[in-house]
Amino acid sequence: MSKPLSDHERKKQISVRGLAGVENVTELKSSFNRHLHFTLVKDRIVATKRDYYFALANTVRDHLVGRWIRTQQHYYEKDPKRVYYISLEFYMGRTLQNTMVNLALENACDEATYQLGLDMEELQEMEEDAGLGNGGLGRLAACFLDSMASLGLAAYGYGIRYEFGIFNQKIVNGWQVEEADDWLRFGNPWEKARPEYMRPVKFYGRTEHHPDGVKWVDTQVVLALPYDTPIPGYRNNIVNTMRLWSAKAPCDFNLKDFNVGGYIQAVLDRNLAENISRVLYPNDNFFEGKELRLKQEYFVVSATLQDIIRRFKVSKFGSREVVRTDFNKLPDKVAIQLNDTHPAMAIPELMRVLVDEEQLDWDKAWDICVRTCAYTNHTVLPEALERWPIDLFAHLLPRHLEIIYEINRRHLENVAARFPGDHERLCRMSLVEEGGQKRVNMAHLCIVGSHAVNGVAQIHSDILTATIFKDFYEMDPHKFQNKTNGITPRRWLVMCNPGLAEVIAERIGEEFIRDLDQLKGLLKYVNDEAFIRDIAKVKQENKLKFAAHLEEHYKVKINPNSMFDIQVKRIHEYKRQLLNCLHMITYYNRIKKEPNKQWTPRTVMIGGKAAPGYHTAKMIIRMITAIGEVINNDPVVGDRLKVIFLENYRVTLAEKAIPAADLSQQISTAGTEASGTGNMKFMLNGALTIGTMDGANVEMAEEAGDGNLFIFGMRVDDVTALDKKGYHAVDYYNRLPELKQAMDQISAGFFSPKQPDLFKEIVDMLMHHDRFKVFADYEDYIKCQEQVNELYKNPKEWTKKVIYNIAGSGKFSSDRTIAQYAREIWGVEPTLEKIPAPDDI
Repeated sequence: MSKPLSDHERKKQISVRGLAGVENVTELKSSFNRHLHFTLVKDRIVATKRDYYFALANTVRDHLVGRWIRTQQHYYEKDPKRVYYISLEFYMGRTLQNTMVNLALENACDEATYQLGLDMEELQEMEEDAGLGNGGLGRLAACFLDSMASLGLAAYGYGIRYEFGIFNQKIVNGWQVEEADDWLRFGNPWEKARPEYMRPVKFYGRTEHHPDGVKWVDTQVVLALPYDTPIPGYRNNIVNTMRLWSAKAPCDFNLKDFNVGGYIQAVLDRNLAENISRVLYPNDNFFEGKELRLKQEYFVVSATLQDIIRRFKVSKFGSREVVRTDFNKLPDKVAIQLNDTHPAMAIPELMRVLVDEEQLDWDKAWDICVRTCAYTNHTVLPEALERWPIDLFAHLLPRHLEIIYEINRRHLENVAARFPGDHERLCRMSLVEEGGQKRVNMAHLCIVGSHAVNGVAQIHSDILTATIFKDFYEMDPHKFQNKTNGITPRRWLVMCNPGLAEVIAERIGEEFIRDLDQLKGLLKYVNDEAFIRDIAKVKQENKLKFAAHLEEHYKVKINPNSMFDIQVKRIHEYKRQLLNCLHMITYYNRIKKEPNKQWTPRTVMIGGKAAPGYHTAKMIIRMITAIGEVINNDPVVGDRLKVIFLENYRVTLAEKAIPAADLSQQISTAGTEASGTGNMKFMLNGALTIGTMDGANVEMAEEAGDGNLFIFGMRVDDVTALDKKGYHAVDYYNRLPELKQAMDQISAGFFSPKQPDLFKEIVDMLMHHDRFKVFADYEDYIKCQEQVNELYKNPKEWTKKVIYNIAGSGKFSSDRTIAQYAREIWGVEPTLEKIPAPDDI
């Protein structure tokens, strides 16, 4: 098999990256050398590879800064309505290559570094991932920032600058071990500290009620120091801002509480305040009611709202004075989007500012609040919904608890007026849950305090209005919307899969990068032999490259002609990595039973992190690695089946794995995955999906055609019916011999001979209390996998289905998602217009 082109050779051929102008290359080399010698090396004689990375990053950043300043001036002059996207997570990954793509600098930088005797890909590998998110929710926020800039929206991302992001995962003797992600240890060339916009955030204390209003007194203050990161749009010269807050203790923190003798301890105690932005909570779809987490949530909201109101008051061209004092205009100039319930405190905080500080009457303040805020729900899993204990609220945020009680009192009056005598409905719809420990239901607070509530795929939005938010939907149906998630085609096609981007551009031009719907133009090439060949060739090159990566990092040799069968996502029972395990065992048993049969070779790869406190998820990882140890060392199986656990799955690894995948596994129990976005990335990059009718899979099947995905298993109605009837795992176990064989092998320690009862808990869970009904879908899943194997034997027919999928993936651009948010929730109009570059007159 021919060796794949090196990235450097490939980049020479690729047009979608922009041409390397000679003047540009010379200027870049000069800038690179300046940064290397004067900014970094200084008194050192020999530069390290990291020095070269920083020199390149700073060179590229120079091209951002002028555009960044110009963009902010442009907004200041035009005074558009501004969008504020508040999220506790932004899973950005690396910035360098993405910036080069969006500024059309990649070819020039590649040529410049090549002439300097450096390898740009090696330099890119020096960059740390900004892993300030757990999974889908945080990566979605990152894609949204890219699209908001590319669509010319005056938008700002607001979050926390965690000192330690999502942990690094090591696999030691088959077990997950967590290591702290010290991503800032070498510095971050993309951020700029803005101490002039530092804001005080208050905690604890008590409230005093006076005739002229309420005062929140005796509080403890923590300072929020902003760090700004530029977010470039795609080749439109617009650069928006992501502002992340870092916690700092004020100079007098605790000093006033100590006599002179306690000075040292008082200074050491500053850490207590600064812990707020120390670490990202590593839970995905699981609520952990810790005081520090509530502090983080209020910290980002309080600092952000102060910033929003400051900007609202002064944003008038030609004036540096406070010019806006009429808050009636706030909803016309400000849109606040709450990314899940984590920033829900924005609602009572905005009320506190308007009523206590700006002296508005309640009704006027409430009208402004509701018209300004909107809420995106990301999950229906009960364990993921935030419910904060009243006692914690009273201690940490006493004024906000009073405000929530008042919001609730008025809300319940409205409910009682609409549905007189329906006491149970009042209980269900209350913001404060009674019974046992009283708690504030943050989703209810978000719904009541927002003018728009959306789910993130059509099936998810339908489930919200039919089940968990049914009462609220009956009360205010006009509030509820759907906004199906999307991914940015810049990072998830142009950047991570340049070969495929080029093959597409050769057929339909390059405008699809801005308007992904244009991929439909590929349908006319479904039967074109040359196009089929080109698509297959790109996939094979990506597989060879990823196989080389795996061999280097995992010391495992895999067959690049085998089907690359990949499931990468957080480890969670509802995502059903265990169903995948049962298929691997079943396929293994079949090969062992008939070793001379022509089996379709597969390399099964599973990757993802388990929350450190989620015992079952950690056991699932151990089971995957144990199955791999047996299968990979069985000479009878050879290279027909290999199992690899992809260690430390993160954005950077996804960018390598997704373009190489043949089969994407999206196998959650119907009705549990809100949307998924990994499913969209695989589709766009030419993998076929085996999946349930869940989340965005449903819409993917609509767009690509049902017959071009491998759909199996229960639908949402079937799951509901099975719940009513009662799910009995043992019935499936007794009825399906291959399932029984697999479970008996796990039980007997076939995959853990040194510890035969290692997986006793997993067996017990699957047999007796499996909420996600793995066995109920097993039979259909195995049959569906047989169809996958058959089709894979016919490369031409397989590739035709791939083309249908790529052509149908236009809907899943985050540009489409953001355009819908803009028009239907925020009341702003997207534009593809370019603004002048800084050097244009």
